[in-house]
Amino acid sequence: MTAADETYLDLALSRSRVDRWASVRTDDAELAAVLRRPATRVLELRGAKAPLERDPVRLRLRAPEPEDAQRSPWFLGRDEGADFVAVTVPPDPGAPDAGAPEDPSWAGLREVGADLDDADAGLLTAATALQGWHARHGYCPRCGTATEVMQGGWLRRCPRDGSEHHPRTDPAVIMAVTDDQDRLLLATGLPWPEGRVSVLAGFVEAGESLEAAVAREVGEEVGVEVTDLRYRGNQPWPFPASLMMAYRARALGTELRVQESELRSARWYSRDELAEGIRAGRLTLPSRVSIAHRLIQEWFGAALPGDGPAVPW
Repeated sequence: MTAADETYLDLALSRSRVDRWASVRTDDAELAAVLRRPATRVLELRGAKAPLERDPVRLRLRAPEPEDAQRSPWFLGRDEGADFVAVTVPPDPGAPDAGAPEDPSWAGLREVGADLDDADAGLLTAATALQGWHARHGYCPRCGTATEVMQGGWLRRCPRDGSEHHPRTDPAVIMAVTDDQDRLLLATGLPWPEGRVSVLAGFVEAGESLEAAVAREVGEEVGVEVTDLRYRGNQPWPFPASLMMAYRARALGTELRVQESELRSARWYSRDELAEGIRAGRLTLPSRVSIAHRLIQEWFGAALPGDGPAVPW
C-alpha cells in the first residue's frame, strides 16, 4: 500500500512554463506560420546538446531561418505570445568542435537541467526527449520503411502501411529504502565507476502496478522485503525515454543478497558514514538534476556535502 505524503514540487526536470498547445501540432497552416513569425524562438540541437548563455545559465534561442522549414522542426509550445520550436542542425563547419564535451557554449540536459529556469528547463527536457526518440525510431517497426515526421515532430507515419508512431515513455520506479536504524540503502551499478552510489531503481513491467514494481525490484536486486511505501513525486528522465516515479520504503530486514547481474555492490549507510565517504572522495552521488539526488537529500535532512552545480552521472 502507498501512504499519501506531500510530494516534490520543484524537481529539476519536472518544471515547465511553456504551454505545449497540442492543437497546433495538427494544424499544418499554423505550423508553417510559426516559422514565419519574428517572435518565434528556435532551439538548435546538435545531437543532445543545446547552445547556452552563461551567468546566468540559459538557452541561447534564435529567430527562425529559411532553412528551418526543411529541418522537420518540432513544435514545443507557446509562452507569453511566443512560439518555440526545436531543430536539429549539423556541426558548424566554421566551429567543428561546437557541441563537444569540452565546449562550454554547448551542453546537454544532464549538465545544465538543474540550473535553467522553468521555461528553459521544460523546453530542453521536451526537446531532449524528442531528439532521442527521433534518433532511434526512424523506421516503421512493422515493415521497416523509413517513416515521415508529422504533427510538429510528435508523430512519425509510415508511408507504406499508414501506421502512426508516437514518442514512447517507459515508466520506472526509484526508491529510497531505509532500515529500522534509519540507514539508507545505496548501491553501485555494474557500468558505474567504483564509489558511485545511488538508490535502487528499475522499470515497471507489463501489467504491474508502481508499488508492486518497487517491491519486486528491491527484492530482486538486494533480496529485501519492503513495506510502508510513500510516493514522493515523478520526473521525466529522457535518457532516452523514462518517467521516474519516486518512493520511500522501509525494509523488513537488513541482510543483503546482491544481484550480481545488475549491481557491483550494495550496503546500508548512516548519515555520518555517507558524509564522511563523500568528503573523503570515496563516494560520489547522482547529480542535482536527478530525482535520485533529491531522495538521498531528503533522507539526509540537509544539503549534501559537496553539493554544487549539476554534473553528468
